[in-house]
Formats: sequence, structure tokens, C-alpha cells
Amino acid sequence: MSNRAIFPVLALLMLCALMLVNSQYQARRLFMALERAQLRQREHEIEWSQLQVEQSRLAKHERIDAQAKNTLGMQVPAANRTQYLTAGVR
Repeated sequence: MSNRAIFPVLALLMLCALMLVNSQYQARRLFMALERAQLRQREHEIEWSQLQVEQSRLAKHERIDAQAKNTLGMQVPAANRTQYLTAGVR
């Protein structure tokens, strides 16, 4: 091969090597970003599960009844204060 042909081939080879190094760096950087995103996803899933447990605990009928009686001073109405409505048949 003549000297004239060696320089373009060498330049092309160097360019390809630099592009390979750059692509490996980008792949590594993107993989690390993916790992961080997956970790955040797991953290959010754990937090979501905890919030669902908390919501079900707060929505229990016994707790709501106790809050109504203790905090708001509510009580079950007496039988003489209860009205029952019936649907009229036409």
C-alpha cells in the first residue's frame, strides 16, 4: 500500500476508535441513569404501598366512629328521633 493510502485509512481508523470509545461511554452513562431510575421506581412503589396501608387504616369504620364520637361529640340518634321514609308506590 502506498503512503498516500495509509494516511486516510489511519485517520478513518482513529475516527472509528474514538467513536467506539464515545459510544461505550454513552452506554455506560445511560445504564447508570437507568439504574437510578429503577431505584427511584422501587422507592416510589414502597411509598405507594405504605400510603395504601395508611389509607385503609384511616378508613376503618371503627376509627371513623371513634373520631365522630370523641372529636365531634356525635352520637347515635335515639329511636324517638329517627324517621323512616318509605317510597310511595304510584
